Amino acid sequence: MLVVGECLVDLAPTSPAPLGTRGDERSPGAPRAGTSQCFKAMPGGSPANVAIGLARLEVPVAFAARLSRLGFGPWLRRNLELNHVSLEPSVEADEPPTLAVVNLDDHKRASYTFYGPGTADWQWHPHELVAPGGLQGVAAVHTGSLALSLPPGATVVAEWLRAVRQGTDVVVSVDPNVRPGFIGDVASYVRHLGAVLTGAHMVKLSTEDVAVVSGGRSPQEAARHWLASGTELVVVTDGPRGALALHRNGARAEVAAPAVEVVDTIGAGDTFSAGFLAWLYDHGLLHPAALAGMGQAELEAALAQAVLASALTCTRAGSDPPGRQELADFAARQG
Repeated sequence: MLVVGECLVDLAPTSPAPLGTRGDERSPGAPRAGTSQCFKAMPGGSPANVAIGLARLEVPVAFAARLSRLGFGPWLRRNLELNHVSLEPSVEADEPPTLAVVNLDDHKRASYTFYGPGTADWQWHPHELVAPGGLQGVAAVHTGSLALSLPPGATVVAEWLRAVRQGTDVVVSVDPNVRPGFIGDVASYVRHLGAVLTGAHMVKLSTEDVAVVSGGRSPQEAARHWLASGTELVVVTDGPRGALALHRNGARAEVAAPAVEVVDTIGAGDTFSAGFLAWLYDHGLLHPAALAGMGQAELEAALAQAVLASALTCTRAGSDPPGRQELADFAARQG
């Protein structure tokens, strides 16, 4: 598989209090006015997280990123290498790496503030991406998140995806992972993303993503719209309530999430994508024709693995997707 997109630094608070909380005697965990807040630097970026998740599930994966030579850049590169992600399609960049400051709310759900756009991740040039004709042996490409949000890179990646879909038998997978605070012109972004989603074979969104990009449709209505417009498979995640999959051929599946003690939700959606794609890879379904023939049982099985992988990631800090045996053991404990 080939994953395309950003690799950045997540700066996550080391205390559970949301940023901006003013401490007092009634909330001893919150920082007091005038005190410092400590952060831990962790490798992040939705596509990078997906690539690592796939590698840990023993799916051969390459990652195309613009990896900075500066600051955290070599550290991010080394983390990918240690996780057995091939960086052959990546390029070295002179711009600094992107930083994302993480805020955890009272339910340990993560939100992000990104520091860009003059950073490495958004400056894609067409010649830096693998030509569609050079994708022999690649079953699927996956991208999304900020890689599809900010020009000039977002336009370059979108045009490349369209060429891959039209000119190859490679499955195109997209997770928009929408970050509303990073989007300037929301209407323009929604138009841009709509073309990307209908040009993909499979799309994974959260219910929060759907609320931003669907024009007020419910998740089911939005999924049917994209399916009618050319997408083969739409998966909608809903946090602790699990996930729903709708197929263009009429197949449908829904899987509940197990109850877990949540440390944080960083990387949970990315791990879901990795788990779902890994199941398809293991069962020979990462081909347009095979994907088109998926039935309810296959959808349920793929969703089940993805939901379990995501839930397990929520039990530990940061984006830390499970390995194959670790996931199997966790599934066995769920009964």
